[in-house]
Amino acid sequence: MQLPNLVPIPELYVSYESAQKLKAEAGDLPSWDLTPRQICDLELLMNGGFYPLKGFLGPEDYDSVVTDMRLADGTLWPMPITLDVSQGFADGLEEGQDIALRDQEGVILAIMSVTDKWTPDKAKEAKHVFGEDDSAHPAVNYLHNVAGPVYLGGPITGIQQPVHYDFKARRDTPNELRAYFRKLGWRRIVAFQTRNPLHRAHQELTFRAAKEAQANLLIHPVVGMTKPGDVDHFTRVRCYEAVLDKYPAATTTISLLNLAMRMAGPREAVWHGIIRRNHGCTHMIVGRDHAGPGKNSKGEDFYDPYAAQELFKEHQSEIGIEMVDFKHMVYVQEKAQYYPRDEVPADATILDISGTELRRRLREGLEIPEWFSFGEVVAELRRRYPPRSQQGFTVFFTGLSGSGKSTVANALLVKLMEMGGRPVTLLDGDIVRKNLSSELGFSKEHRDLNIRRIGYVASEITKNGGIAICAPIAPYATTRRAVREDIEQYGAFVEVHVATSLEECERRDRKGLYRLAREGKIKEFTGISDPYDTPEAPELRLDTENVEVDHCAHQVLLKLEQMGLVAA
Repeated sequence: MQLPNLVPIPELYVSYESAQKLKAEAGDLPSWDLTPRQICDLELLMNGGFYPLKGFLGPEDYDSVVTDMRLADGTLWPMPITLDVSQGFADGLEEGQDIALRDQEGVILAIMSVTDKWTPDKAKEAKHVFGEDDSAHPAVNYLHNVAGPVYLGGPITGIQQPVHYDFKARRDTPNELRAYFRKLGWRRIVAFQTRNPLHRAHQELTFRAAKEAQANLLIHPVVGMTKPGDVDHFTRVRCYEAVLDKYPAATTTISLLNLAMRMAGPREAVWHGIIRRNHGCTHMIVGRDHAGPGKNSKGEDFYDPYAAQELFKEHQSEIGIEMVDFKHMVYVQEKAQYYPRDEVPADATILDISGTELRRRLREGLEIPEWFSFGEVVAELRRRYPPRSQQGFTVFFTGLSGSGKSTVANALLVKLMEMGGRPVTLLDGDIVRKNLSSELGFSKEHRDLNIRRIGYVASEITKNGGIAICAPIAPYATTRRAVREDIEQYGAFVEVHVATSLEECERRDRKGLYRLAREGKIKEFTGISDPYDTPEAPELRLDTENVEVDHCAHQVLLKLEQMGLVAA
C-alpha cells in the first residue's frame, strides 16, 4: 500500500462536474452535520492523508484495527476511523442508503454510502486503543461522553474539501506537498510533528534531526483538535511564522495538518508516521512520550516514555518512513548553547524551563529568558496570555438546591463590582432558566444542555476579558468537566463546591421542593431521586452552615487573590 513520495496519492474526490450533479441530488438524502473531529477525519480521508482508507471503517475493519492495529486485509492501520452518530439518526437509516455529510453551516462535503451500522463496545475500544478505560484520558472521555452511541461505516465520495479561512497559504494536501517536494528536488524529507509553540530547544533538535537524516525539514504542526488546554492554533501558527526565518529557507518548509489527534501515545505515533508518509515524507521525528495525554486518574503517566519509539521501530518498514529519535535538548550555561541531554559535559550547569514553569511566568508576567525562546514567540504568547490579573475568568459555584450558591454568588458579584476593573456578569441558575433555557425541562438531557449553555456564555465572557459568576446545581461531573475545558481555552475556571449537607438544604427549603421530591411529585430531583457527583478536586470547597454569607464570599475572593486573578 506504500507509494513513493514522488508519486501522486489517490484521493476520494470526484470531478467538478460530478460534484455539482451530486450536490443537486443530495437534497433528498438524509443529512448528518459533522462534528469538528469528524470534519478533520473526513478531510484526511478525502485528500489521501488517511490512504489506504476509502471511507469510514465498517465493523470487520474496526474490530481488526481495535484488537490488532490492522485492517481486515492485514494492512497496518492503528486508529479506528468511524462516523459516530446519534441513536435517533441511526434509527432512521437502512444499510445500503446514501447520506449527505455536511459541515456545521450545512455545506455538503461528501456522500457516504452506509454499508454498516452497529453499536460498538466502547470500553473495549478504550482499553485496546488507549491502553485503559480511564476517562482522565481526553479521547476516552470523548468516546464515552461526547461521541454518539452508534457507528456508521461505508465508502466516501468527496464533493469538496472543508473551507478554511485561516492561513490558507500554509495548508497543503498530501499531493500538493508531494508536488512541492518534486519541484524542489527534495528526495529525503523529515517531518516534525508538533502541537506546541516552537522554542529554541525545538529549533536545535529539528536542526540536528535533519542533519542526522541528511534530509530537508518539514515542520508539520497539527491545527485540528489537540489536547484540551493546548495553545490555540491561531497563536501557535503565528509563533511558527515568527521563527521560520531562523531556519535555512532552502532546506525547510512549514505546512499545517488539519488532524484531530487522539493522544493515543504509541498507536498515535504509528498513525502519524503513516500520515506523514502519505504527505511525501521519508523520515519523522518521534519524541519521548509522543502524543501522550499526561496523567491517568491515579496520577501516573498513561504510557511509558519510550513506548511510542519502540512501537514505531517495530513497524517502521511497514509504515514506510524512518524514525529519527527525538533528542532531549538542554541549555548548558557555561557553553551558552544547547546540547542533547546525554552529551552534556560533566559538572556543567543545565538550565531548563518546563511547560508548567513557562505557563507560570506568562501568568505572572515574569521574564522568559532569551536562551529559552525567541523574543518573537514570547511576544505572541504574551498577546494571547496576558498576566492573570488582566485575563477574564469564570467562578463556577456548584452544589445542591438550597446550599447557598446563589446567595454567595450575589455577595461575590457585589464585592467584585466594588473592586472594579473588569465587567462582572452573574449567570444564576434561576435567571438562566428564565432568560436562556425557558423551553427546557428537567430531564438529564435538558439539565446537561442548560449547563452547557451557561458554560458557553461564560466562555464568551471570559474570552472577552470579563468575569462570569455561575451558580447552577450542575450535578454531573462529566458536564462540569466539559464546561471547564470550554472555558479554560480563554482563562481560568474556578470551581467552588458549596458543600452544604443534604439535611441542611432540606431544612432551608422554603419552596418545599425536597418534600415534594420525597413524595414522588418531582421526578429526578438532585440529591433525592437523582445523583449529585461531588467534585473531587474543586479549587475551593465552602461549607455555609452556621457561616455568614459575607465570610463565604470573602473566602472566594481570597482564593481569587491567591490565584493571581484579582489584585491583593
